[in-house]
Amino acid sequence: MIGRLTGRLIEKAPPTVVVEAGGVGYEVDVPMSTFYLLPATGQEVKLFTHLTIREDAHLLFGFATEAERQVFRQLLKITGIGARTALSLLSGMSVDELYAAVSQQDGARLTRVPGIGKKTAERLLLELKDKLALVPGTGTPASNAGAGSDALNALLALGYSDKEARAALGKLDAGLPVQDAIRQALRLLSKV
Repeated sequence: MIGRLTGRLIEKAPPTVVVEAGGVGYEVDVPMSTFYLLPATGQEVKLFTHLTIREDAHLLFGFATEAERQVFRQLLKITGIGARTALSLLSGMSVDELYAAVSQQDGARLTRVPGIGKKTAERLLLELKDKLALVPGTGTPASNAGAGSDALNALLALGYSDKEARAALGKLDAGLPVQDAIRQALRLLSKV
């Protein structure tokens, strides 16, 4: 199993990147959340990886954080969820958002991700409910992420991209009430 990959990033073509390590160029599929965090081509990159071996291919998936990799592996254990669907889910929402959606049993948030229908969302909520009790890397229960994710969900519902909404909310004080956070984020986004 290939657990980590460190090398020079030589090619970026979403969702695939090529990392050269030890003279070998590894094709790695990454979620968009990881893709946005990658350095420029030619720079060194470190990815947590998951290797899937099938009859017709050896597929390598890369993640910026251990939490993303662990969620990816949990998603693969669910009937009807393959690697492409799991990547799509991690591209459409962050690990924290997924934890919040599962803890709040918010299937509507999951169905906003391309490729996730109502039945799949229900299956995800049911099967992940007991497995995702703690948000990795933060040490806080997912239910505490509610206020920030409420503001984020409001901006997403208004048509802003995940990246735009996160950037705007990242500039604000974390302790703001949801309504104030939405207002201030909208002001920031209207200036862009």
